[in-house]
Amino acid sequence: MPLSVHAKCRSGAGRTGILGVITEMFRHVDWPFPDGEFPPQLGAVVQRTVNSGEWPALLVIHDADNDWLIGDGVNDPDGASVAAHVLHGIERDPSVATLADLPPGWQARRDGAGKPWIREPHTYD
Repeated sequence: MPLSVHAKCRSGAGRTGILGVITEMFRHVDWPFPDGEFPPQLGAVVQRTVNSGEWPALLVIHDADNDWLIGDGVNDPDGASVAAHVLHGIERDPSVATLADLPPGWQARRDGAGKPWIREPHTYD
């Protein structure tokens, strides 16, 4: 199901990067991903603080429903998140790309930018 079909990729407008001209974004893409890499059209719920670069990605969740979420692990994400391509998160922090093999129902967190990701089962509290 598309999150945003044929909409302009606002965060990528006017710049070149790993997304190129991808504008369509999908909530669900079959997992595991081919070649073990995030597909360009995969969307995620991303906290605005991470999307803007104010905070680094400190929490990545691949929930049991096959949704992806990228957060700062500090601020409350309710009402402060946007739908964005996962690859925008990778442009800001290439280490997020190493999490493409994170299975559904798991999360990865870390204590700061550049720190190692710790993988563990995910549950909504």
